Amino acid sequence: MATFTKLKSGSWRAQIRRKGQYVSETFLRRKDAEEWALDMERRIDRQEPAITRKSRDAKRFRDLVALHRQDMAEVGVRIGRSKDFCLTALDERLGALKIADLDRERLIKYGRDRAKEGAGPVTVSMDFGYIKTVLSHAAAVHGVTLSTEPLDLARIALKRLGLIGKGKERDRRPTQDELDRIITALDENPRQSIPVGRIVRFAVATAMRQEEICRVEWRDFDPRTRMLLIRDRKDPRRKDGNHQRIPLLDVSGYDACEIIEEQARCSNGREGRIFPYNGRSVGTAFRRQCQDLKIEELHFHDLRHEGTSRLFEAGFTIEQVALVTGHKDWKMLRRYTHLKPEALHTIRAARAA
Repeated sequence: MATFTKLKSGSWRAQIRRKGQYVSETFLRRKDAEEWALDMERRIDRQEPAITRKSRDAKRFRDLVALHRQDMAEVGVRIGRSKDFCLTALDERLGALKIADLDRERLIKYGRDRAKEGAGPVTVSMDFGYIKTVLSHAAAVHGVTLSTEPLDLARIALKRLGLIGKGKERDRRPTQDELDRIITALDENPRQSIPVGRIVRFAVATAMRQEEICRVEWRDFDPRTRMLLIRDRKDPRRKDGNHQRIPLLDVSGYDACEIIEEQARCSNGREGRIFPYNGRSVGTAFRRQCQDLKIEELHFHDLRHEGTSRLFEAGFTIEQVALVTGHKDWKMLRRYTHLKPEALHTIRAARAA
């Protein structure tokens, strides 16, 4: 039997405990609460999942996207920029579809259309990953009756067509000559107000990501111990609070501490961020300089690859390199490590010494 409680606000709360399931909702009118409770009891008797009032009104895919966003906000989970962008795009493309119409054929068509527009296998795979997130969330949290089988079958079909797949591991490493040319050109550009050349050197010295470099603060730098605290470092398992202290080394050809001191001499004091610039602007300046110098297929993130590889070439172990790069899974370091054959001579000499 359902129980109904009148709240101080005047609303009515309906609570159902039946066959091991518990569900509750709040309504302005008791009549609405009674109708909902009767419907829920019947669903439970039919061994169907009890659905929330929010999900009862969900008829189209955009309703499920909205439910997912609302729930994440309610529990304080921040949706990242890439996920937010993808959910918005899915809402625009598939939002008007009724949930029942999101079948295998329609999903395959969506994947084909995205590929025709130029989306690569990785991008299409990410789209389908977020579609499954939305559907699974609606079923698990709100009891929406749906099946993810059409989505799984569509993924198999698109994978066999080569339209869904994993990204190719990049092994592009800049030569020292390329780095020298890029840094010199950036430093000598009178129109460049951001010290991108200095940031490039710091990226190789620390193996830090672009956004991390532009976020670290002076208060997190300890020149005595040569340590730097990176707050909220990227981690697929934790969105916030993943702070890490890293050693600032001088083994890559660039001294990280000296670069920070150089930044201090050229900036106004030691307050706020060490590199108070927009990360996107840094990336844009780097990309344009590479284009001007006819240096092909080099991205700013490749500097993180380069810094990581130089740590291995300096003789550090996987465990030690992870203390700098922040990788929790040591297996992930493999894709960032592309040693140059001639570096083995240096490593052997260092160990012999």
